[in-house]
Amino acid sequence: MRIAVISDTHGFLPLIDRALELAGQVDLVFHAGDISPDADYIREAYGYKVYGVLGNCDTFSDYPGERLIRLEGKKIFLTHGNAYRVKRGPERLLARAQELSADVVVFGHTHCPENFWHNGIFVFNPGSLAFPRGSKRPTFGILELNKGEIKGSILEL
Repeated sequence: MRIAVISDTHGFLPLIDRALELAGQVDLVFHAGDISPDADYIREAYGYKVYGVLGNCDTFSDYPGERLIRLEGKKIFLTHGNAYRVKRGPERLLARAQELSADVVVFGHTHCPENFWHNGIFVFNPGSLAFPRGSKRPTFGILELNKGEIKGSILEL
């Protein structure tokens, strides 16, 4: 299964279009918040199943603050990250992922791409399409779940 992962798009729909074009064939999309109506745009414009969460800039939305998604035998914890103060470090986020017995944690908020393993949990942040930090260009990600294996890739526009 191939999942396009985006976050912190802040209403920049042409950047979303470009990212999805570069992503190629995907099975679904994760939007890790800021701005949640962009997840609705993806669903309506492309017909993808989209799992979205609220970010700190989201208001007037029905999206949850976090989700635990089960796909391909894996538990994926999706959140924006602001509630876990991820800009100060991943400790609270990782503690919550462990509490949920998550295999993967996907988050945003920092606008910095991250792609690593920590104590058996795959940690993935696609960065930001709108306002990148830690990269000169806007970034998004591809998360792959295949026969029990987890792999992530960060891509630049």
